[in-house]
Amino acid sequence: MKTRSWLFVPGDSEAKLAKAPSVGADIVVVDLEDAVALPAKPAARDLAARWLGAHSRQVIAGGRFGRFVRINSLSSHLWRDDLLAVMQGQPDGIMVPKVAGPDQLRILAAEIYEQEQRNAIPSGSTRILPQLGETPLSALSIPDYAREELPRLAGLTWGAEDLASAIGAARKRDTAGQWTDVFRMVRAQVLLAARSRNLPPIDTIHADYRDLSALKAIAEASCADGFAGMLAIHPDQVPFINAAFTPTPEQVEQAQAIADLFAANPGAGALPLDGRMVEKPHLDWARRILGSAG
Repeated sequence: MKTRSWLFVPGDSEAKLAKAPSVGADIVVVDLEDAVALPAKPAARDLAARWLGAHSRQVIAGGRFGRFVRINSLSSHLWRDDLLAVMQGQPDGIMVPKVAGPDQLRILAAEIYEQEQRNAIPSGSTRILPQLGETPLSALSIPDYAREELPRLAGLTWGAEDLASAIGAARKRDTAGQWTDVFRMVRAQVLLAARSRNLPPIDTIHADYRDLSALKAIAEASCADGFAGMLAIHPDQVPFINAAFTPTPEQVEQAQAIADLFAANPGAGALPLDGRMVEKPHLDWARRILGSAG
């Protein structure tokens, strides 16, 4: 499953859910958290479960899209009801916001296991994508994910909007458009923790969905920094994110040449290619590019 674009869709909007499969997102995230007001959450759970079931075999250009659900935070009284409802639709994964630390994910994983048994879902097949760094405590716990065994993880992502609110920040980016220190620190830690466990790091949203030129530049920079994908809050953002995280033909050609060279010379540590030496880090890059290219 590709992880370039993760499109949030409000769980209480039948029209937006109906449109979502045709947008081209690699993963559709049915949102039961911020996008749904408290009185609408019970109806949104039912709608989400029906949508998940209806699209369990959905195929779009480029392959089957992933079906995730963002439940409410594990510190709320809502998440268990969210999980009980949506697991009937056999989602591919659960996104969970405002995660305080790995111990919370173990609680969620245990609940998911119980629901897998009740709904005849293969054990361990439901993945978890935590949104990290949305509170000060969550931000301080990010390095723990590099050490903890959490086999259900589908990747790691982070949230800048909630973090700004939690710390009382009046800005997230400086006058040059770059993340300010706290946000840059959280983003870097998510990237490092994910890559240390061979998981895809997913960058946060670009909130101004109308500014597509800025989104294009941000997504391209995110890919260049090492991220594997990006969250989206509007369908118009999806093509730009997909393009930014799709390797160019030149990158694929170079990656294939490196992979072929090492395949022809098993056991070699360093090899010459086009006037330069390539080593294991180059092979790792090549494999990642070829994997992203499908």
